[in-house]
Amino acid sequence: MIRAALSLPRTVWVLGLISFVNDAASDMIYPLVPLYLASVLMAGPKLLGLIEGIAEAFGSVLKLVAGVLADRLRHMRSWVIAGYAISGLVRPLIALSTSWLGVLACRVADRVGKGLRAAPRDALLSLSVAAQARGLAFGLHRAMDNLGAVVGPLLAAGLLGLGFTLREVFFWAIVPAVVVVVLTLCVREPERAVLKPKPFRWNLSDQPPALRRYLVALALFTLGNSSNMFLLLRARELGLGDAQVPLIWALVCFVAAVFGPLLSAWSDRVDRRRLIVGGWSVYAVFYLVFGLLPAQPWLLWPLFAGYGLFLAATEGAEKALVADLVPGEQAGTAFGWYNLVSGITLLPASLLFGWLWSDVAPVAAFAFGSCCALAAAGLMAFWVKGAGRSGSV
Repeated sequence: MIRAALSLPRTVWVLGLISFVNDAASDMIYPLVPLYLASVLMAGPKLLGLIEGIAEAFGSVLKLVAGVLADRLRHMRSWVIAGYAISGLVRPLIALSTSWLGVLACRVADRVGKGLRAAPRDALLSLSVAAQARGLAFGLHRAMDNLGAVVGPLLAAGLLGLGFTLREVFFWAIVPAVVVVVLTLCVREPERAVLKPKPFRWNLSDQPPALRRYLVALALFTLGNSSNMFLLLRARELGLGDAQVPLIWALVCFVAAVFGPLLSAWSDRVDRRRLIVGGWSVYAVFYLVFGLLPAQPWLLWPLFAGYGLFLAATEGAEKALVADLVPGEQAGTAFGWYNLVSGITLLPASLLFGWLWSDVAPVAAFAFGSCCALAAAGLMAFWVKGAGRSGSV
C-alpha cells in the first residue's frame, strides 16, 4: 500500500498537506470551544447545539452551490484557495468573542469557508486519480487531515500547560492558517473532458437513483450524528480535565490517521458499502456505551480510540462511494449534494441532541444517535444497490 500511496498524483499530496496544516490550526481551537463556552461564556449544551447546528447548516448550502458552480465554470482551484483563506483567518477571532453570539458568528464564517472549498476539493481529488485508486486517495487525504488534528490538540495542550489562556491559544492558530493560504497557491487545476454540463435541478432528479438512496441513508445517519463537541463536553462531564480534553481528541485523530488509509484502500478491493455499514454499526455501539458510561475518566481513552476506528472505516469510503456513483463531469455537483445532506442535517441533529441532553438525560441523547446509526446501516446494507465497487456507476 505504501508504494501505491507514493505513486498517487502530486495534487493528492498537495491537498493532503494543506489539510494537515489546516487541521492543525483548526484543532488548536475546535476541542476548546465547548470549554470556552462553558467556563468563560457560561453557555450550556443547548447553546452549543444551536451554534454548531446553524454553522454547519449554513456552510452546507454553500457546499452544494460551490460544487455546482465549479462544474459549470470548469474551475475548482479558486474555490479551494478562497475557502481555506476565509476559514483560517476567521477562526482565531473567537478569542475576541464576549458572548455566545460572537462564537456563533465566527463558527458560521468558518463553515462558510469550508462550504466554499469542500465539494470542489473533493471533486478535484476524484478527478486526479483512476477509479480503482479513489479509496486510497480519499483515505490518504483524510489521514493527513487527521494527523493535523493530532498536532493541533497537542499544540493546544502544550500552550495551556505553559500557562496560556484559552483566548491566547485561539490567537496562535493564525500562524498555521497563513501557511495554508500559501500552500493553496500550489494547487493545480485538473484536466477533464470538456462536456456540456447538464441543467441543474434542486430536487436531485438528475442524479443516479443509487446516489439518491445513498443520500437518504446518509441523512438518517447524520440525524443521530451530532457535533463531536458533545463528545468532548461529555468527556469533561465524566471527569476529564481541561488539559486532557484536547489530548483525547488527538487520540481519536491519531487512530483515524493510522487506520484510515488501510481501510480506505481496502474499500477499493471490496464493496465499499460493507465498510460503511461496519463503521456505522461501530458508531451505534460507541454512542450507546458512551451514554451509559460511569464517571471513570480512564475508560474514556479506549472508548475514544474506538471512535477513531469508526472514522477510519467511513471517512474515505463514504466519499469514494460518491465518486463511484456519478460521471466525472458531475463530480462537483454530486459532492455538493453529499456535503449538503451530511451538513444541513446537523442542524436538527445538534438541536435535538442538545434538547435531549438538557431536558431528558445525556443517555437519551446518545441512545437516539445509536438508533439512527443502526437504522441507517440497515438501509445501506439492504436498500442502497447498484454501487459499491470502485469504478461502478
